[in-house]
Amino acid sequence: MTDAQRYPAHVFYSEEDQGFIALAPDLPGCSAFGDTQEQAVAELRDAIDAWQIAARAAGNPVPEPTTPVSVARKVETNPIS
Repeated sequence: MTDAQRYPAHVFYSEEDQGFIALAPDLPGCSAFGDTQEQAVAELRDAIDAWQIAARAAGNPVPEPTTPVSVARKVETNPIS
């Protein structure tokens, strides 16, 4: 498994773009497009790699990938009032 594959992806169909958009929610602004869900996710893996390279080159931190458990813990410690 590559580092890029560890990041969760959200994929949805965009009527406006007539294709699939894949987002990496852990990496602000990191997204990709594809004609199929599979293509969008494959393109996202390249985008994640590029995002990490750019962040490191700029001296910015690269967030660790979230997991369902880490998200659940975050919600528990910051309950919605």
